[in-house]
Amino acid sequence: MTEEAPLPSERRARLIARVRETGSARVSDLSRVLGVTPVTVRRDLALLVAEGTLEKVHGGARIPAGAARSAGAAEPEESGDGGLPTIGMVVPSLDYYWPEVIRGARGAAHGAARLILRGASYDVDQVRRQVTALVGDDGAPGVDGLLVAPPVEGPDATELGEWLAGLNLPVVLMERRLAAGRYREPLESVATDHALGSGTAARHLAERGHRRVGLVTSRTPHTTAIRSGFFAVADELGLDVVLDLQTVPLSDAGWAGDAASVLDKCTATGATALLVHSDREAISLVEQAQERGMRVPADLAVVAYDDEVAALADPPLTAVRPPRAAIGAGAVELLTRRLGITRADGESTRDDGGAGSDPAAGADRPVHRIELSPHLVVRASSAARA
Repeated sequence: MTEEAPLPSERRARLIARVRETGSARVSDLSRVLGVTPVTVRRDLALLVAEGTLEKVHGGARIPAGAARSAGAAEPEESGDGGLPTIGMVVPSLDYYWPEVIRGARGAAHGAARLILRGASYDVDQVRRQVTALVGDDGAPGVDGLLVAPPVEGPDATELGEWLAGLNLPVVLMERRLAAGRYREPLESVATDHALGSGTAARHLAERGHRRVGLVTSRTPHTTAIRSGFFAVADELGLDVVLDLQTVPLSDAGWAGDAASVLDKCTATGATALLVHSDREAISLVEQAQERGMRVPADLAVVAYDDEVAALADPPLTAVRPPRAAIGAGAVELLTRRLGITRADGESTRDDGGAGSDPAAGADRPVHRIELSPHLVVRASSAARA
């Protein structure tokens, strides 16, 4: 299995993220981080500089002065927006996983809608407060539609889903699935097939000769799907899952103890490979394994899930990469179609149902539930067994 090259839009989103992270970046650095040639980086930079997203400096690029915005700030309305509709976007985090989803949404909304971003959490009440502020119950101007990533487990989450479905405006869920109403009808959504992603990781480990494997997860909305996909493929291929542990996240004070327990059990069970969700925990496990004298991948192969920073580990980690930018872009596309907005020659206009209108747009459009496939990026941490 070979490493797949990112799509141009995804690659440019990652390029922008890298420049934002460091303030400025050289072509050589971007080429290494993105895994593409300097020629490709220069071509991308030229396009981003031309559109005003980046500013050219000697040997690289930087964010234009005054362009950086504080996390969670609303997207400023550009003058002369031609009465574009307003989309509210509520995400649970602004510092991991979701920034690339936000960039994908922002790119798709450009020229079609104004995007207002609010950061919430994984708390139902916080999500409700942020949505309420956007829809106008507190005297705000209101939005025309919503993109939301709400909690999905527990009775409070079910109640939140009913409330979202009852709002008098279209709602599209991102990386979530909820049903509401007396017939439990699904809300519109764009989500990653995380079970497919973890199953792909299991197939990769089997292909590399591993038979005794382990799964390490921390509790997230994706955990259930990741576990089900990994175990389904392990059962299909006859892999022995000798380790299945749920840990606290790296940021928790209990992580050091959980990580030590994972490595102790790898030794005790003879596990030769792990799938670890997510990158941060995977990198920390590799570091602690190396401190114990375990060689990665010779003694323990590691595959991370998320591919936010996996490429920067030593060794670089093989990782499952969800299509984060495509999630945001797809959610905007669903919502603008629902609002009856169509693109023509790079411009966006409301579809009035007249001649030439889009029959797949508007309020009568069937509910769409889009599932996108992640892909595996193969790096040094999962070399074949000797």
